[in-house]
Amino acid sequence: MPKVIFLPHEELCPEGAVFEAEEGETVLDVALRNDIEIEHACEMSCACTTCHVIVREGFDSLEESDELEDDMLDKAWGLEPESRLSCQAVVDGEDLTVEIPKYTINQVSERH
Repeated sequence: MPKVIFLPHEELCPEGAVFEAEEGETVLDVALRNDIEIEHACEMSCACTTCHVIVREGFDSLEESDELEDDMLDKAWGLEPESRLSCQAVVDGEDLTVEIPKYTINQVSERH
């Protein structure tokens, strides 16, 4: 089973975390299932950038982003070449190391 490794984030997972993931599950699904409350203001419909993450390892194992995701990512804070929307990044057999950016473009948290 592949693992998703979340690097330490001051608020969401200060110690970092490692979780097993099912192939076909999104990075956001893995996080939420394990009580890492990544913002997701659009309810995982690829209509915002609040679930933006940076895939530090395993990026090439992900299916390429589509045009809609790329358009949304252009609006993300702290965009990097390995940026993805966690609601669109589907685990596909390899371990992933993920960094959750410190900031989103949301001014107010949408805590679900």
